[in-house]
Amino acid sequence: MTNLTDRSPFHSIGGEAGVRTLVDRFYDLMDDRTEAETIRAMHPASLQGSRQNLYEFLCGFLGGPPLYIEKHGHPRLRMRHAAFAIDESARDNWIACMNQALEEQVEDKIMLMQLKSSFYRTAHHLINVGE
Repeated sequence: MTNLTDRSPFHSIGGEAGVRTLVDRFYDLMDDRTEAETIRAMHPASLQGSRQNLYEFLCGFLGGPPLYIEKHGHPRLRMRHAAFAIDESARDNWIACMNQALEEQVEDKIMLMQLKSSFYRTAHHLINVGE
């Protein structure tokens, strides 16, 4: 019998090492893509803390260990992002970086589409300008 947790997105992308790879590629893309300048400017000069926070959050979000919740409590994403002007363009630029990172890492096409949809819904939820 197959363990259900083996089918989680967390395990599908390679567990903690896979999440780290995804996060690092995402932030590398954010640094490199000119269209991501607006969202990059919302982050500190050093992305070390941002990388760690996203890594911890995604571990739990994708079905792995709840590292972020254990360390920081409930994510409260809208509250934590309220200080930033997030519009549709910022959402789309964030999604473009995440989608590329996902496409480079996730081989299962069904899982890829599910992840893209989930990330889009989450990013869309954070829009706080022009609502």
